[in-house]
Amino acid sequence: MPKRKTTRRAQARKKNILQQPAFQLGLLAVAVVAVIFIVLANSGGGGGGLAREISVDEAYQMYQQDGVYFLDVRTVEEWNEYHAPNATLIPLDQLAARVDEVPKDKQIVVVCRSGNRSQSGRDILLQAGFTDVTSMAGGLSTWRDKGYPVTAGP
Repeated sequence: MPKRKTTRRAQARKKNILQQPAFQLGLLAVAVVAVIFIVLANSGGGGGGLAREISVDEAYQMYQQDGVYFLDVRTVEEWNEYHAPNATLIPLDQLAARVDEVPKDKQIVVVCRSGNRSQSGRDILLQAGFTDVTSMAGGLSTWRDKGYPVTAGP
């Protein structure tokens, strides 16, 4: 029977701790921090103010601004077929080794054919310490279909 009393006492202590205002305030603080983390993760992290991914239309609006750097991570063959004028080509498989060629003082829009490789390119740059970088969803195929400027050749 003494075991049972110890167990009841432990349960009573546990119940008392859970009812303490300091404990409840601590749980509330943890919940608030978790919500803030989730909001920041879904909005791009707040580092440079750019969302992790933008639409083709949003990318075109940025493209028209001075000082925005468009990074094309497609292959040379895809680039030669067509690309956005004034974009810079660094194929995705070379990007990690060539991040020093990308300016850190500009907003960067990473583009590819359909929007998949550009996400990987964005992530490579984020891991390398870039903060103002985003990926264009839909890719240059959608860009071209919408009638935004493209040029052919090297």
